Order: sequence, then C-alpha cells, then structure tokens
Amino acid sequence: MNAINVVLTSSDVTVDGFCMSRCGTHGSSKGNVQVKGKNYKFAYIWVGNSETQCPGQCAWPFHQPIYGPQNPPLVAPNQDVGMDGMVINLASLLAGTVTNPFGNGYYQGPVDAPLEAASACPGVYAKGAFLGYAGDLLVDPTTGASYNANGANGRKYLVPALFDPSTSSCATLV
Repeated sequence: MNAINVVLTSSDVTVDGFCMSRCGTHGSSKGNVQVKGKNYKFAYIWVGNSETQCPGQCAWPFHQPIYGPQNPPLVAPNQDVGMDGMVINLASLLAGTVTNPFGNGYYQGPVDAPLEAASACPGVYAKGAFLGYAGDLLVDPTTGASYNANGANGRKYLVPALFDPSTSSCATLV
C-alpha cells in the first residue's frame, strides 16, 4: 500500500495505557490485508494528546517534567504545548516506522523493547543536551520559543535527534 496510517488522539479522548512509558506507538498489520486480490502489509502510528495525558512525560520540554531536574519548561514554537508535544512524538514514531516498519528492520536491543532511531536518543534535541536539558536550541527572538527545525510558511518545530549508526551517536539538526 506504500502508506503509513497515522492516528492523532483528540484532547477529549482518554487512551488506556497511554502513560505507561509511551506517548504513542507504531506497528503494522498482523497479517496481510487484501486489496483487489493483492496481499499487503501496512504500518501505522498512533500519537496521544500530550497536553491532556501525561504532559510532564509527553510534552517535555514544553511542560514541567514529571521526573528529573525541574527546570522551567521551554516556550512551544507554535504556542500550543499539546500540539508541539505531539509533533515531537510523531517525528520520533515516524523515524521508527520508516526504519523498522514491521519489527524486523533497524533497531537495537531486544525485539520486545527495541531502541529505534529516535528512542535511542531520549531528550536530545540539540548539541550539548543532557538529562533535563534539551540542548543548545535556536530561540525565536520575537516569541522566545525554542526550536531546531524550520517548516513551511515560517513555522518552527522541535524534532528529536536520531541515532546515527555510522558515528554511534545522536545526530541533531542544530
């Protein structure tokens, strides 16, 4: 099918198990799906609303963290903690889906708890990152928002670092 199905959860939807050390998930069909007589597998991503459920875990660094250093949260680049948190989680899951769509692609560690391209670099968004500090991010001089990626129409985003197997380190945009 050459597609990734993405589900974003609305703020008024509560998802059972959401806060159990995950802010979303990705996976694939258990079997083949038949379309016009051909068998296909498909990949999917689900991202929960990070402002209403577990914001200290799923919207960090734009929300006060649950654990670790209690530094003030950063200003969200699009002025929406929930959606900017979801962008981080979507980017992380998209990287995992592209590199490990069916559970037999690129990952480190055990298959039942793999470290994937972005999950191998938790909390790293820019050079100089360490526990509780997202790194030396760009800051919008007008809004004070922190970001590391520029999008269309002047939008700014914060996306996670990805593990680079050629250097065995986390690669950041800034």
